[in-house]
Amino acid sequence: MAWMTYISHWFEQDDWYEGLQRANMSQVRQVGLLAAGCQPWNKDVCVANGDRFAYCATLAIYIYQLDHRYNEFKLHAIMSEHKKTITAISWCPHNPDLFASGSTDNLVIIWNVAEQKVIAKLDNTKGNKSQKHVLRPESLEGTDEEDPVTALEWDPLSTDYLLVANLHRGIRLVDSESLCCITTFNFPSAVASVQCLAWVPGAPGMFITGDSQVGVLRVWNVSRATPVDNFKLKKTGFHCLHVLNSPPRKKFSIQSPTKNHYTSSTSEAVPPPTLTQNQAFSVPPGHAVCCFLDGGVGLYDMGAKKWDFLRDLGHVETIFDCKFKPDDPNVLATASFDGTIKVWDINTLTAVYTSPGNEGVIYSLSWAPGDLNCIAGATSRNGAFIWDIKKGKIVQRFNEHGKNGIFCIAWSHKDSKRIATCSGDGYCIIRTVDGKVLHKYKHPAAVFGCDWSQNNRDMIATGCEDKNVRVYYVATSSDQPLKVFSGHTEKVFHVRWSPLREGILCSGSDDGSVRIWDYTQDACINILRGHTAPVRGLMWNTEIPYLLISGSWDYTIKVWDTREGTCLDTVYDHGADVYGLTCHPRRPFTMASCSRDSTVRLWSLTPLITPLQINILADRSWEEIIGNTDCAVEQGMPPLLCGKVSRDIKQEIEKLSGNPRVKKLRWFSECLSPPGGSDNLWDLVAVIKGQDDSLLPQNYCKGIMHLKHLITFRTSEAQELTTVKMSKFGGGIGVPTKEERLKEAAEIHLRLGQIRRYCELMVELGEWDKALSIAPGVSVKYWKKLMQRRADQLIQEDKDDVIPYCVAIGDVKKLVHFFMSRGQLKEALLVAQAACEGNMQTFHVSTPKGSSYSDDIYKEDFNELLQEACRELAEWYFQDGRAVLAACCHLAVDNIELAMAYLIRGNELELAVCVGTVLGELAGPATHYALELLARKCMMIPAWNLAVDLLLMTPDSELQLVKLCAFYPGCIEEIDDLHEKCKLPTVEECMQLAETAHADGNIFETIKYYLLSQEPEKALPIGIDFIKEYISSSNWTLDTIYPVLDLLSYVRTEKLVLHTCTKARNELLILCGYVGALLAIRRQYQSIVPALYEYTSQLLKRRKVSVPIKIEHLSEELDAWRACTQSINRSSEESPHTPPSDSQRVVYATLLKRLKEEPLRGIIGPDYVTGSNLPSHSDIHISCLTGLKIQGPVFFLEDGKSTISLNDALMWAKVNPFSPLGTGIRLNPF
Repeated sequence: MAWMTYISHWFEQDDWYEGLQRANMSQVRQVGLLAAGCQPWNKDVCVANGDRFAYCATLAIYIYQLDHRYNEFKLHAIMSEHKKTITAISWCPHNPDLFASGSTDNLVIIWNVAEQKVIAKLDNTKGNKSQKHVLRPESLEGTDEEDPVTALEWDPLSTDYLLVANLHRGIRLVDSESLCCITTFNFPSAVASVQCLAWVPGAPGMFITGDSQVGVLRVWNVSRATPVDNFKLKKTGFHCLHVLNSPPRKKFSIQSPTKNHYTSSTSEAVPPPTLTQNQAFSVPPGHAVCCFLDGGVGLYDMGAKKWDFLRDLGHVETIFDCKFKPDDPNVLATASFDGTIKVWDINTLTAVYTSPGNEGVIYSLSWAPGDLNCIAGATSRNGAFIWDIKKGKIVQRFNEHGKNGIFCIAWSHKDSKRIATCSGDGYCIIRTVDGKVLHKYKHPAAVFGCDWSQNNRDMIATGCEDKNVRVYYVATSSDQPLKVFSGHTEKVFHVRWSPLREGILCSGSDDGSVRIWDYTQDACINILRGHTAPVRGLMWNTEIPYLLISGSWDYTIKVWDTREGTCLDTVYDHGADVYGLTCHPRRPFTMASCSRDSTVRLWSLTPLITPLQINILADRSWEEIIGNTDCAVEQGMPPLLCGKVSRDIKQEIEKLSGNPRVKKLRWFSECLSPPGGSDNLWDLVAVIKGQDDSLLPQNYCKGIMHLKHLITFRTSEAQELTTVKMSKFGGGIGVPTKEERLKEAAEIHLRLGQIRRYCELMVELGEWDKALSIAPGVSVKYWKKLMQRRADQLIQEDKDDVIPYCVAIGDVKKLVHFFMSRGQLKEALLVAQAACEGNMQTFHVSTPKGSSYSDDIYKEDFNELLQEACRELAEWYFQDGRAVLAACCHLAVDNIELAMAYLIRGNELELAVCVGTVLGELAGPATHYALELLARKCMMIPAWNLAVDLLLMTPDSELQLVKLCAFYPGCIEEIDDLHEKCKLPTVEECMQLAETAHADGNIFETIKYYLLSQEPEKALPIGIDFIKEYISSSNWTLDTIYPVLDLLSYVRTEKLVLHTCTKARNELLILCGYVGALLAIRRQYQSIVPALYEYTSQLLKRRKVSVPIKIEHLSEELDAWRACTQSINRSSEESPHTPPSDSQRVVYATLLKRLKEEPLRGIIGPDYVTGSNLPSHSDIHISCLTGLKIQGPVFFLEDGKSTISLNDALMWAKVNPFSPLGTGIRLNPF
């Protein structure tokens, strides 16, 4: 395997431990991403190839890939190497992994998409121009008006023909040799004008166009002057189009019942049996990548007439600011260079509102306090404004700064009448909401930042180009600052008051530092250095008083402990300058950041306060959870919550009678968990625990509901869709039309089995055929009635189509009258005659008496189906990196065991313990496993007492406590204290017990007590010899040796790496590697099985050992595993593989016999943490297990250089406790 070259030197050097760091991973986890839209400035900004398509914002390229299992497109990578606007992207026609992009600075980059890396950069690509012909359209009759060409495309089958679209003159097909126009195409209306066009590669002579004013897609054929078909896709005009040459392969897939904004379908377009004039040119079953002027991007299936993927409305340029809505932590607003403010729902990661019109460049935004639902925005040229979201319009403008740029706007949250702005004209102006100026504070240079104090309503601070920070007191009439703080060596940008510490504020500067000022002491109390470029974003945490976060032009976000001035973590995921940071006080550890890469990313900061979280789980006293600010900011104090949210929770809990544990776990869990399902999970837990339905929150029906509510909620939703009046909201967001809403309602009714409502809605939509084909499902009587209504209507419309209806229901009279009224007397006669001869039948249906099938059997089948559907949906969420929602799916059908398993596999251990504790006995085994993994996490912090508390919450915890104490690295007194807490004998007594057990021949007890004694290394040879002896026999099983091996692996690291233990250590590592590989097969950790086998082989090759395992045997087992599991996991359409040979089957069968069943049923299958599918742009790490780029969170091994993905690290640590580097150091990624 290639990867071994990365780390082979580790295996050569045998005894070394010095210079190793602790293996670690980023503390700040990325939990969500709001992708950018497609830029409207250049033409060639969307391309497609096979099962990928790409589009570009101004500085980054987004690549989506088809996930064949679910038949939907997922964001695969974000490429951001260009420093200037990207002008064009193009896919390599003969290699689907390569594409090129160019930018305004004449740089061309060639990318490899599969490996997500740059292959080549071509600089200075200016060429000399030579012209063959200039095609000039005949100018418009009688005018000198210019008519710009909006689109040009060569016919893919011939270089003679060129399609030309002009803004005013429409489209023409031109022969480029003779320069004459072959066809001119006509539009249905004079107003329509073409923005873009594309040939359809699969259908010669077909092309499609997109209109510039409204999103109408038109399909044309060169042999006709008018469009074959028109689809109205969106309210905003097209920007560019591209047709996918091969439509994505449709394969079996299970539909996700959630109405996702990119649900895909599996049905092929079936051409209608009767061809009207237009349908003779049937619409090609192609996919068009459509980009719109508002930044929306989608993949439209022209055959099936629906979106396979639609990403409505993203920002297309730098996002300068982002802020959470004061009264709703699920709503986020962003302000951008593209001239709009967008409001996002962060649970669905979609834009829900966009500000009307274009305001130029918007630098800053500020929400009105409370629930006023207004946003103030600050622009580069057009002053400031207030946008009322519900009214959908700008309700106020402020022009006191003239045409000067306003860099910051701040709406006072202590006094909702005051708004401050600061500008390039050197003024900070305070005015009332209706525009009355209260103060104009003059500065010697441009003012970039201002912030109202959260503790004193009349204090405001500013940051100025003259490198100073000033504090003003608004309550006096003086226009002089109270304080001026100097110290920065470059301009000061943002300033932020601490929400928890009175008089403390911070400032970020172009000198790359953040300074902390104490207003009461007139001094700078700390300087945070570490950024290598100007600092922009600044944010204090609202619960931990010393936690400060900064974002910079060096593309990073840094988390600081301002007590010592240390940087706790650096995040590299953004691909460009980080401008804005925000968090919501009600969810203090979820942060949003925005950047020049035009994305918004969501982060969870909870890992920074793990000990605190575990204090809550372990039911520690309030003093260890909540503290006061003065106490919390003392150096060396563990984190304590000091903000309003935690105090409110404490007050509420103290009011409760009875056992408040359940509420305490839930409330803290909701406060600490990131968005994306935790609220939904707790609602379901409450339903399962029998809570009254009236207490469910309003948005419960928007998430995953418990099955007992599904039908009632969906029925009422369908009724709402039918009755709701169109909302007044225009402006970019695709508000569904009445037809679309009725269709959606009908679809819901159909799925709920409410056939009659479905039929009635179809009738309302004029889709009689659909209604009639389904109507017999209600009753034959209903079907007949419907047929009569249809016949009546057709008679009124005087259409021949009425005949079959009348015949089918045997309504001879009606039919005869119809013919007679039309003068078709012969026809009337014929029908009457037929009826007389008994050919027209009136319709009857008989039901078989005493149906033999019992309802119960059906019920059972349905229940099985239901569970299966839930499993599929859960797996869909899980593969999307949303383990919490996957758990919700299982809770919805009362499958507690699987719900817990998904939380554990997503490494949501704290949440699993909270939920498991509340759910009680049924969740027991999984909760205990989660507690064991959390105890391992505590050993890393290190927080040994906490680890003991967690283990004491599990039944039969003695063995776990033994492992903990064995690994504890303190001095003898400390070890004895820990032993006492765990009710274990003292170190000295353990030595005697070990010797006694050894004399009695009790291997397990001997190992146990030696590990707890002063000479734990004595346990190694005894345990290893026992295992080697066992493996030598032919019929050994995993369960006999694993407990011994697991116990041995807890020998203290500093003893294990001793020179005297070299042989024992190497043998232990090899045995753990081999057993780890077997466990990985049992748990279906497909991705790490080969690596574990390879690791074991490498150790065998390079270290002097005598173990009864041979390298040939290992490769034989691995090949057998590969051959036998491949045959199960391969789908029919992948390359044909060779079936396993008989000898391989025998080897694999023996292997399975050794493995036995996994005791914890649900946790089989790979681990997949939140954010695993989110591309990180600037930070590229190669896994030393696979040699491939790591997608999602990265885990650094102990050399500080080698990396593996966090998912692989978790799976590895669950089956083999030692690091993949072969050093004998334990891996602890939990």
